[in-house]
Amino acid sequence: MEFPLHISLVSFLLLLSIVNPIFAAEVCKFPAIFNFGASNSDTGGLAASFGALSSPYGETYFHRPVGRFSDGRIILDFIAQSFGLPYVSAYLDSLGTNFSHGANFGTGGSTVKPPYSYPTSPTFNFSFSPFYLDVQYSQFKSFIPRTQFIRKQGGIFANLMPNEKYFSEALYTYDIGQNDLTAGFFGNMTAQQVNATIPDIIDNFSANIKKMYDLGARSFWIHNTGPIGCLPLFLANFPSAEKDEYGCAKEHNEVSQYLNYRLKETLAQLRKDLPDVAITYVDIYSVKFSLFQDPKKYGFEQPHVACCGNGGEYNYNVNALCGTTINTNGTKTIVGSCEKPSERIIWDGTHYTEAANKVIFDKIATGAFTDPPIPLNMTCHRSVTKTL
Repeated sequence: MEFPLHISLVSFLLLLSIVNPIFAAEVCKFPAIFNFGASNSDTGGLAASFGALSSPYGETYFHRPVGRFSDGRIILDFIAQSFGLPYVSAYLDSLGTNFSHGANFGTGGSTVKPPYSYPTSPTFNFSFSPFYLDVQYSQFKSFIPRTQFIRKQGGIFANLMPNEKYFSEALYTYDIGQNDLTAGFFGNMTAQQVNATIPDIIDNFSANIKKMYDLGARSFWIHNTGPIGCLPLFLANFPSAEKDEYGCAKEHNEVSQYLNYRLKETLAQLRKDLPDVAITYVDIYSVKFSLFQDPKKYGFEQPHVACCGNGGEYNYNVNALCGTTINTNGTKTIVGSCEKPSERIIWDGTHYTEAANKVIFDKIATGAFTDPPIPLNMTCHRSVTKTL
């Protein structure tokens, strides 16, 4: 006996809900996103504060520099798109900004710990953002009452502010920590010395999550730190570092992995301490590293060579960064990009191309690289078993 197609489909979906409880849960409908982080998730905060990025930044998608450290969209943009939300506006950008569906407090160069707590590099002139994680928290804390005052006041700006209930219903995203490791290594610290700073970094991060919880945050999507030893920034400036079989600096990546281990452990404890909170740990490291392990699989070539840069094995020079003007034999030229950014993993020596960001997003959104293993559109749920 054959059953009608619609009955078979209903039966199949019912079976799925029994075998895998996550199919019984409702898809999360986040009305807003509030982001905290550094350059990998900056949508214009640093550019608005200290000077706009120059072309060719933004050339692939926006066709102009828009404050993102990429040729186009970043992972946060794809997250917002997946929920049907507009791109998340930078909190520090006062021109034409719409906060009705969230705000981005992340800025390029931001650290978890105060930047002044790290040693100054005797060799490289790196400037870290003054907007470290505690400052981003303070900005967000004042953002809540100020936006609600504007909404109640009415007028032309009222509709540009988030609804009060959004603060408890929003998705809170984090991508920060890489600069803390960078600050240590470029401050002439050994791998062992950088490792010794990690417990304090994680303690600061954990304290931030708890404070955000006190302000009403209930759904967190937290990226760990990527493989810094695969970046031209590290490969070019630490040429004697031992490389693995994929051409990445082993010791630097091991430090990233240690930070990630401590972060994952701490977030697991936070889930116990905060039983009504959904905290998703996202293993961005494994996804990014997979691009260097098998670049051709994803359509990439020259995995360690920056698309936008100048000179050397990795097309990276700290004195001739992407978009800057350099003097070559008396002729001024702008440091430009490669012919096909879509075939490169790394954009400017530190950050990823739009093409790489899209691959990374597609992989992490499935839940295959998260703890607990829940897809992005289910991250308002604490765990699979809680959704029955």
